[in-house]
Amino acid sequence: MSPLLAPFSDPQSVARYIDGPMRFVPGLADLHRMTALLLAERAPEDARVLVLGAGGGLELKAFATAYPGWTFDGVDPAAEMLGLARRTLGPLAARVRLHQGIIDDAPDGPFDAATCLLTLHFLAAEERLRTVREIRRRLKPGAPFVAAHSSFPQRDDERALWLSRYAAFATASGVDPDLAQGARVAVAAHLNLLSPEHDAAILRDAGFSHVSLFYAAFTWRGWVAYA
Repeated sequence: MSPLLAPFSDPQSVARYIDGPMRFVPGLADLHRMTALLLAERAPEDARVLVLGAGGGLELKAFATAYPGWTFDGVDPAAEMLGLARRTLGPLAARVRLHQGIIDDAPDGPFDAATCLLTLHFLAAEERLRTVREIRRRLKPGAPFVAAHSSFPQRDDERALWLSRYAAFATASGVDPDLAQGARVAVAAHLNLLSPEHDAAILRDAGFSHVSLFYAAFTWRGWVAYA
């Protein structure tokens, strides 16, 4: 297991999770809002939505609050994070089925839409492509898919600069500077970082069409594409 994944199975780390992403990901609440709007362009009022990497429940709560007719299947490998998702959702959990595992453990659908936020960077390129193909297989024709994760230029000189900016944003958001630098080192050592061009190519290679970048914030990128 990657050292970056270990905290997701640690009860004490999970208990502190909710505030963490917003300090490291610029505009996270707006990313959730934009994602829901992009899905709603094509998803019906009673859409069934697949959410891969659903642990914590932040995006599930945002989507379920904005679109009361949608139902969800959320998938995550960490049981502790799924427990946090249930607590985060509160009464909204009645519209969500949570599944422990990876994409292979998700229902076959077909789904009206899907998301994978802050997750694919944990996967190597080959497994990332396989996962995205499996997401597409579970979608209805033309259904929207939104992916967002760490993705930035990977040439040596550019990579170091962007990682420094990642840490600087976290520090400016209230993270202890030593913790922010530690996160920078861990990301550089353990995440499967790809360039935005490579990430977009994976979506196309998986069979998605009209791949469009809609979100770019320091070391983070987000795309919408269609099955």
